[in-house]
Amino acid sequence: MGKQGLKLEQMFGSKTRARLLGLFLQYPKEAFFVRELTRRIDAQLNSVRRELKNLVDMGLIIEKRADSHKAGASLSEKKKYYTANENFILFENLRGLFQKIHILLKQNLVQEIDESGHIDYFAFTGRFVDAKDMPTDILIIGSIKPGSLEKLIANFESEFNGEVNYTLMPKDEFLDRKQVADRFLLSLLNAEKIVMINRLSI
Repeated sequence: MGKQGLKLEQMFGSKTRARLLGLFLQYPKEAFFVRELTRRIDAQLNSVRRELKNLVDMGLIIEKRADSHKAGASLSEKKKYYTANENFILFENLRGLFQKIHILLKQNLVQEIDESGHIDYFAFTGRFVDAKDMPTDILIIGSIKPGSLEKLIANFESEFNGEVNYTLMPKDEFLDRKQVADRFLLSLLNAEKIVMINRLSI
């Protein structure tokens, strides 16, 4: 993939289509109204409508008429909502593909951050291990310019299709906090996580 990184729109035709696919594959039991989808994937209404039609025509998602009593249905959104078609012949294949793509995206992020600074420790936690009560999703110990890190995380969020909370901690601060058994740090170190870089022997 080189320095260009992985771009989902290159594989699936457009960023809107890729984000819609990712959302329906990640939450196959949920139903979405059009305007809700535009907010969730940060896309233009017309673009979402066009790609929904493509996915319905393909058979991957199902268009349904909404019950007027359906929770969350406003007057303007009562007509149609959309849900994944888990019986679609390629559903599990596509779901598996997206899971592998997310692994690649995470590996790319780790490599890019490691190359942009001096990283002693990097771990995915929080939403990446289904621990939604965690205060952060990524713990990074080391030194990297905040602006560079923010840009790399923003690019990752765009491709990953979701907001990510991260904590950057200098090595000295980490050692000080560890020494005094800092509650926040211990909660992260003791939580379930996926460690990608560990040059601290922790």
